[in-house]
Amino acid sequence: MADVAVMGAGAAGMICAATAAQRGATVTLFEKNEKPGKKIYITGKGRCNLTNECDPEEFISNVVSNSKFLYSAIYSFDSYALEDYFKSLGLKIKTERGNRVFPLSDKASDVTKALERELKRLDVDIRYNTRITAVNTDGTSGAVTGVTYVDESRNEHKEDFSAVVIASGGLSYPSTGSTGDGLKIAKDLGHTVVDTIPSLVPLRIADTELFALKGLSLRNVSLCIKKGKKTLYDGFGEMLFTHKGISGPLVLSASSICGREISKENELSAYIDLKPALSMEKLDERILRDFEGEKNRDFSNAISALLPSGLIPFIIKKTGINPKKKVHDITREERMRLAGFIKAFPLTVTGLYDYNEAVVTKGGIRVSEVDPSTMESKLVKRLFFAGEVLDVDALTGGFNLQIAWSTGRLAGLSI
Repeated sequence: MADVAVMGAGAAGMICAATAAQRGATVTLFEKNEKPGKKIYITGKGRCNLTNECDPEEFISNVVSNSKFLYSAIYSFDSYALEDYFKSLGLKIKTERGNRVFPLSDKASDVTKALERELKRLDVDIRYNTRITAVNTDGTSGAVTGVTYVDESRNEHKEDFSAVVIASGGLSYPSTGSTGDGLKIAKDLGHTVVDTIPSLVPLRIADTELFALKGLSLRNVSLCIKKGKKTLYDGFGEMLFTHKGISGPLVLSASSICGREISKENELSAYIDLKPALSMEKLDERILRDFEGEKNRDFSNAISALLPSGLIPFIIKKTGINPKKKVHDITREERMRLAGFIKAFPLTVTGLYDYNEAVVTKGGIRVSEVDPSTMESKLVKRLFFAGEVLDVDALTGGFNLQIAWSTGRLAGLSI
């Protein structure tokens, strides 16, 4: 059977190496860090959101970039198959809100340990502190012949392999080793790399006065981002304010769907609907009810039941209503102004946070140059790709990690 080199001991690389070895290949797994799965350790806030438990069609609907490319990978190894796989490795799992799957222990390290045990059982040769710098090819046929790598003593070596898998990740969380090495190698071999940007990432805002709200969480709100009159994103969920912008599931989804527009524009208009379940008319009725029992109170004290306390000074400032004004003196026009800002609290989005804060990378190796049924390069024989190095990305909730598992598994089977 083939001698296989796998570049990167992350989710895609480890499952690829285990799958190929299970099928009889002799596998060497190269990892630039001192241990495997560094990015796995920090996924799901250290709990590791393994996957999202749903059927393939629903899964594909949550893929933002190049969803059709993933049909073979997802259908051949979906979330249910992944759960069975990890159970066979002795990992106990659980399913939580939003169909998110986690290890029962809530420890991401248990996921990595299960894979490590399997790799050891299958006699995979794991070389830590070793970085592949080039994939070597035959000048005549153009097929892979091996790799060039630098060991922990910084000595360069060349070694022959009949197949190579690049599963080195993208550019997100560079501290885990995702520094684009695989993208550079693929480019050197003639592959097109679609421009990369951070994705599933917080957004920067120009409204510096709102930085004081750092840590304030908003639930059941809507976020709308516009370019002129065109709506780029409109979603519902949870968000929070950060020291330089906004974050939370709602915002991460926005970065995934319209991140390229955000990265290109200097400023985009954004609006938070703090009461999306209420129309303007219904909201005014609610305000009137609240005011009914507060007629002699100051305006600033009469809206505490309506809004988070931290946001009240900013809403008052936006409305221009005197905070000391008695509720019985508030005019209909002022009431409608209040409702207007509650339904469309304005922000100015100025850009994305950088890769240090990004869950995944948008962009990567152009998928039209990769066979979706095998993950093999269409340009270089016996070269395969898996995981975040490809130009595929999805929404938050375990989908991106499943993409890594599925593409890694498919590459391992194909070899």
